[in-house]
Order: sequence, then C-alpha cells, then structure tokens
Amino acid sequence: TRSLEGFNPLCGDRLTLYLKMDGERVSDISFNGSGCAISTASASLMTEAMKGKSREQAEKIFKDFHGMLTDNAPPADPAAFGKLAVLAGVREYPSRVKCATLCWHTLHALIDGAQVPVSTE
Repeated sequence: TRSLEGFNPLCGDRLTLYLKMDGERVSDISFNGSGCAISTASASLMTEAMKGKSREQAEKIFKDFHGMLTDNAPPADPAAFGKLAVLAGVREYPSRVKCATLCWHTLHALIDGAQVPVSTE
C-alpha cells in the first residue's frame, strides 16, 4: 500500500521498497532495485525478517541491526539476529555500512510515513 525509494550515491545502490501494513503489522514487504551484493543481500534478508512483525518489533529490529553495524562494541549475542548476523562483518568496512543499511533506513522512513526518497549521503 506504500512505497519509497532509497538511494546511496556513494556506490549507486538504488531500491524501491514496497510495504503493506495490516493495521500495525507488516503483512507484506518487497523491494526492487539494483546495487552491490551487500545492499541486495541486506534488503533480501530484511524483507524476510520483517514479514509479520508489528511496527514496534520492526523499529526494534531496525535499531538493533543498525547498532550491530555501527556501535563500537560487537553485539552481545550475534545469534539473536538469526540470518541477519551474516552482515555483522560489514562493520569492519565503514564505507560499506551505508550499503547494508540503505534498505533499513528506507523501511524506517516508510513506516514513519515519509514520502521523500531516502538518501544515505
């Protein structure tokens, strides 16, 4: 029922995220786009992880995932992230963190009702 574009001008990642909410729950989510392997993998894993989640759960997962990639200390329990844990190594390459988080920032903005495309500049 909603869509939003995200763009990473640093490496050219571009996606459109499609979100269908059933009340406060993500009933369907998908994306279409092109970009590097990290960006595409992150978007694919994110859509899988978000289906069926409440708005509150989605926001918590966003915050935790972003923290996993940007905090100075590694996550206490990487296994708690499930398949998303495979992206934890991206934190070692700061220039690639924007690739992994583009779809997440786009989802965060979309859930909040944004209508302006997201850029990771």
